[in-house]
Amino acid sequence: MSTSSKMQGEIKTIEVTGRRNPPNWAVRQRQLIDLMNRAAVTFAERSTRPDGTLLWRTRWTSMDGTDNGYESFLSYPLFYLLGGGEHVHDLARKEWNAITWQFEQFGTVDREFAVGYDWFHHSESYTYIYYLALADPQHFMDRARALRYADMYIGEDPLAPNWDADHRMLRSPLNGSHGPRTVTTPEDWSYHRPILCDYLSPYEDIPGVDSTDPFVKVDWTDDAMFAQVLNLINERMTRGDVPLNLSATSLVTNAYLYTGEEKYKNWVLDYIRVWMERRDQNGGIVPDNIGPSGQIGELMNGKWWGGYYGWRWPHGARNIVEPACVEGGCAMLLTGDDSYLDLCRSQLDLLWSLRKEEDEVVKVPARHGDQGWFDYRCPDPLYYIHLYCLSQSAQDLARLDEVFPEREGFQNLNPRWYMGKAGVCPPTAWFAFIEGRNPGYPDQMIESTYAGICEKLDRLENDDTDPEKRECYHFHALNPVVPEGLVQMTTGSPAAIYNGGLLHAPVRYFDPETRRTGLPEHVAALVEEVSRDSVSLILVNTDVVASRAVLIQSGTFGEHEFTTARLEGLDSDSVQINGRHVAVRLGPSAQAHLHLGLKRHVHRPSYEFPPFG
Repeated sequence: MSTSSKMQGEIKTIEVTGRRNPPNWAVRQRQLIDLMNRAAVTFAERSTRPDGTLLWRTRWTSMDGTDNGYESFLSYPLFYLLGGGEHVHDLARKEWNAITWQFEQFGTVDREFAVGYDWFHHSESYTYIYYLALADPQHFMDRARALRYADMYIGEDPLAPNWDADHRMLRSPLNGSHGPRTVTTPEDWSYHRPILCDYLSPYEDIPGVDSTDPFVKVDWTDDAMFAQVLNLINERMTRGDVPLNLSATSLVTNAYLYTGEEKYKNWVLDYIRVWMERRDQNGGIVPDNIGPSGQIGELMNGKWWGGYYGWRWPHGARNIVEPACVEGGCAMLLTGDDSYLDLCRSQLDLLWSLRKEEDEVVKVPARHGDQGWFDYRCPDPLYYIHLYCLSQSAQDLARLDEVFPEREGFQNLNPRWYMGKAGVCPPTAWFAFIEGRNPGYPDQMIESTYAGICEKLDRLENDDTDPEKRECYHFHALNPVVPEGLVQMTTGSPAAIYNGGLLHAPVRYFDPETRRTGLPEHVAALVEEVSRDSVSLILVNTDVVASRAVLIQSGTFGEHEFTTARLEGLDSDSVQINGRHVAVRLGPSAQAHLHLGLKRHVHRPSYEFPPFG
């Protein structure tokens, strides 16, 4: 092996030569990329019409479902970011436009944005456009949409008066291009009535319902009962602000990443501050319902619980913690200040303080209702991992160590993780690898990803269902493009939080030859270690004949800076980088084990591509 370095424009280039047998993970990683490139075409051909519209129902009335249309192809732009083919990028854009048009015909989308639904579902839809922005920040229509969408939430679109500037709040949990949706109809809930029978009742004080049972359920399919529930929802839940709306900050951050305009940044920061104020006003607990005049519990007889997607219904604590983590990540990205993660931290700490032991297992409450805290469960490592990966702080590592001291079960990757929405992959096995506790992770992830592609292709080939009878989530189990495991391997990130999170990663790759995002053809990557001030990764050129060049960026949005670069296995000193990018030129079958020094959050984050020279 030999190496040299030189300046190419303002970017330092490291050259590595010497053929070596590529490791198995590198060969298999490239095989997975090639396989998904082909499978992406098969799925699009079998699940859509020639114009890109989904082979699905011709009539849709419920306010739910739009998100599922976008989720069907959400993985395409994400896969392209890693190095998927240009045809995948083309398909991703075609499907975004076709699905948007399709739901405009259903009436659930207007002006290219959902007319009025909640941010649990909006966030499942619009992560798609954040990936498209990373794929091509110069796409004018994407940029124009991003600014129009943000205007709907910061008070600059008169047709969508979602923002109440006087009370610094969003006016309803149900919002969108038509503004706040303060009254829902039976038709809005028609699709989900049977499904909601399996969830807890939204309230414990419904006449005829056992108010002493916190786990009480009601029959949504019973018309009389449904009428009572709908009336209470419209009285108590559809006016005012809820923590779920914090996920709207990713949409506004999206506009900032295009423009750098301070008004977007200021709105994001102000909105998290007002929720911190509400938490402090409520004794450290984030209230789940804010009334029309900005008061906690205004429509709930003074109770801080019982709101839409709140502490009780339908998912409980997750819908408080997760939006706070999404918003905290946005605010930290914009400022470099990890104190904005305190909103999320405080709620995790609150739940941990309420822990109790059941059968020698420590559990925390997942819900709060009229009977107090209940529904105790094992803590979810997801948010603890995300917090630590965002901040790389000693306090977040200590928090993780306290709740998960032995990392029990972290090494065990669910063998069918890929069957979740858009192939969401839990980060525990990856995190154990990053910590040096799970050396078999790369092979483990590659094997399970391959199995997922095969299983989904089998399902796709055997799908003979009637399009008019397909459920709204029909295509989730059929899409064979499942790149999240590769995101973890190549970028050193747990991947984005599915409901609205941005992709916060310490490194990102570009192909300087084709001037596009993603790993160049034949190049494989594996991030081995990540710390506050460094990242270590391996690059492998699997091509035995030709050299390959790859450009590494510090941070998904160029927000960090590389200080030094050192190649393992050589006596040479570290190379001074002091910039956002470093180029590596790999000779035929060459490998580079790089240790990169890192300074975090020293540049304004942006979608801009690097200067390719």
